[in-house]
Amino acid sequence: MTNFQLAQVNIGRIVGPLDGPELADFVAQLPEINALADHAAGFVWRMVDDEGQDSTGLRPDGTDDLLLINCSVWESVQALRDFTYRSEHLKVLSRRREWFVKMAEHHQALWWVPAGHRPTTAEAMERIALLREQGDGPLAFTFRKPFPAPLPAVPAASAVLSAVASAQTTS
Repeated sequence: MTNFQLAQVNIGRIVGPLDGPELADFVAQLPEINALADHAAGFVWRMVDDEGQDSTGLRPDGTDDLLLINCSVWESVQALRDFTYRSEHLKVLSRRREWFVKMAEHHQALWWVPAGHRPTTAEAMERIALLREQGDGPLAFTFRKPFPAPLPAVPAASAVLSAVASAQTTS
């Protein structure tokens, strides 16, 4: 088991209200796509609202009712890539221009989190901001330029030697 998992966030501005006719087909597909993610190989967690349904009720900037957020955690970049581009999710993704305004800036970010960590909306938005400001790097990156997970912390040599010496004196 690895010490890190991959977090992802994507935001999008919808073309109209969630309960409007422009978004009816998108909203109708949400339960199926969320269930597909929940059962995908390598899936760990996804952000949901207070009712535990999906994240469409969350407002990543606090006020804009047309800005949606999706955030999830995966075992690896490959697991997320497979779900995104090699599953039934691709059919929905290919229709995104029907439901979302094209964004000029980065709207998705990937980053590594300690296993078991669940990102907050604020943390996810910070990663998008970091990517917009600095481009791809180990703290926020894209599918095009993925960064490897951090290496597990290795104890300093002096701590290891000290532990070995302590074990030898007590035996």
